[in-house]
Amino acid sequence: MADLSKYRNIGIFAHVDAGKTTTTERILKLTGKIHKSGETHDGESTTDFMEQEAERGITIQSAAVTCEWKGHRLNVIDTPGHVDFTVEVYRSLKVLDGGVGVFCGSGGVEPQSETNWRYANESEVARVIFVNKLDRMGADFYRVVDQVKKVLGANPLVMTLPIGIEDQFIGVVDVLEKKAYVWDETGLPENYEVQDVPADMVDKVDEYHEMLVESAVEQDEDLMMAYMEGEEPSLEDIKRCIRKGTRDLAFFPTYCGSAFKNKGMQLVLDAVVDYLPSPTEVDPQPLTDPETGEPTGEVATVSADEPLKALAFKIMDDRFGALTFIRIYAGRMKKGDTVLNSATGKTERIGRMVEMQADDRNEISEAQAGDIIAVVGMKNVQTGHTLCDPKHECTLEAMIFPDPVISIAVAPKDKGGNEKMGIAIGKMVAEDPSFQVETDEDSGETILKGMGELHLDIKVDILKRTYGVELVVGQPQVAYRETITKEIEDSYTHKKQSGGSGQFGKIDYRIKPGEPNSGFTFTSSVVGGNVPKEFWPAVEKGFASMMQEGVLAGFPVLDVEVELFDGAFHAVDSSAIAFEIAAKGAFRQSIPKAGAQLLEPIMKVDVFTPEDNVGDVIGDLNRRRGMIKDQEAGAMGVRIKGDVPLSEMFGYIGHLRTITSGRGQFSMEFSHYAPCPANVAETVIAAEKEKKAAK
Repeated sequence: MADLSKYRNIGIFAHVDAGKTTTTERILKLTGKIHKSGETHDGESTTDFMEQEAERGITIQSAAVTCEWKGHRLNVIDTPGHVDFTVEVYRSLKVLDGGVGVFCGSGGVEPQSETNWRYANESEVARVIFVNKLDRMGADFYRVVDQVKKVLGANPLVMTLPIGIEDQFIGVVDVLEKKAYVWDETGLPENYEVQDVPADMVDKVDEYHEMLVESAVEQDEDLMMAYMEGEEPSLEDIKRCIRKGTRDLAFFPTYCGSAFKNKGMQLVLDAVVDYLPSPTEVDPQPLTDPETGEPTGEVATVSADEPLKALAFKIMDDRFGALTFIRIYAGRMKKGDTVLNSATGKTERIGRMVEMQADDRNEISEAQAGDIIAVVGMKNVQTGHTLCDPKHECTLEAMIFPDPVISIAVAPKDKGGNEKMGIAIGKMVAEDPSFQVETDEDSGETILKGMGELHLDIKVDILKRTYGVELVVGQPQVAYRETITKEIEDSYTHKKQSGGSGQFGKIDYRIKPGEPNSGFTFTSSVVGGNVPKEFWPAVEKGFASMMQEGVLAGFPVLDVEVELFDGAFHAVDSSAIAFEIAAKGAFRQSIPKAGAQLLEPIMKVDVFTPEDNVGDVIGDLNRRRGMIKDQEAGAMGVRIKGDVPLSEMFGYIGHLRTITSGRGQFSMEFSHYAPCPANVAETVIAAEKEKKAAK
């Protein structure tokens, strides 16, 4: 069996267009997996194999690839940069042990790279940094290093310095070993010479070498004492310290180069092998209680001799059938094994197992702890499910996905398309947990929900091309919510007594606004048995079932506390059903009195604009009812951060590009729900009523 210390499970993540996919291509080329590198801008890269990806030049799905470098096995996952697909980044981080953060030499630290960096910090993933595109106009390695410190609050450990910039960029200096790597004009990665450091860079390299050694020896007290007394540590010692510091997130080794021009990539691969952790060196995944989701205190120890523990982190449908991507944390998995899915309680047989080379397959007969593989044709496994040994049931910590914030109504163009659409959407929902579908019961419309306009755009495009379903798409809808603003006490009696057994239930209750994001909470303080204990759950169920549809415009209700404090029952006619009906009637009666209010989703918006357009952009955000929170000037322009209602953000990207002559960018993610201004609420409620009347 393989030696786990020789495994590296890494992800490549960055902002849109920083060059993640090109970097992945180069890694595959250098490790001998592909002979001709495809280019993203020609729509030919290996990992972007969806038509939509090739066409738009962006990565949508994270693709997993396996390759070898210097006797180490690398599992590389290329993740998307667009904010609408952060769920892909999030789920990849969950199963990785290390990462490469790619930053554009001219764009620097961009909004999305910040979000991804924050996710990686939360997941405590060790990373090396690669500053790419140093051959571009306006590239400045030192400025990007500064931004990493200021914007990300991270500590970059500079390992290489660029020789020349923009079109004069010819190579890099290895700061640790004080050697220069210079590439010739052929553009082939292997055509480089190791030379002495250029004369005009000697002082700079010495200065950075000293900073590097000082940062490294801080990881080992004995070495540090010796260094303070003037003793130079050996190369092995420094590397050991860098490895420890990288693993503890004390600093991030920082490299530079140009993936497109094949310069500087070897050093990044060496860094992955030298400094990023193997599966046994990261904290093992915690096991959780399947009922509550709370940690049990046990962990999935990474070893091939333990019982099987694996996590399905992605499901993909392609021309070979349904693929389930699995990270094995402990134990082994062989073809023909029976494994238990602890989420469903059912067992599955492992059929074909494949190792992925982007769009290519390698059949394998067994895999072990540390591997990332795909299994063909699993029936009931969904993203985040744990697969384990049937004799040792366990549940790995699940993934948390953000709720969708935008929805559109769709209908197939022709009558016969309904069933086809249903099957296709079912497959797509399994693949992407942040994409949801529901049927509007009144109108029979199919509602697709997603993370943003681009997200839904691409889903509609996939339905059309991959599944051949032409859709009629309605206006985007915002996911409004309702809540209450005042506390009231009220009473409600449900009675029906006409021949035979009747129904009787009386409840006295308080309804008051709950804490933000608390959802629905129910308590009972009835004493003396006026409402017997066995009927309390029925009262709670009655109220809870009504929370799905508010009284203003039928949107779900948030943040309400209900306390049952008294009531009455009838020895014969009272039943759980009677009290449930009483609670439903009570909800309809009391919510309008409790100051019902409409809430709208507020987005955290991060806009990047050239300096000349700042006034226009802020003015425009104010018109969209935005609250500006912060603005910071960078070398390339200004970042404006604010909170803006989602309903005002439709089509914003087009508008922003017009104001900034195409140079502005923005990203947004859901932040919280806030009360709607009265005039907006009136319009929304009127529109909803009209819709209902039309039905």
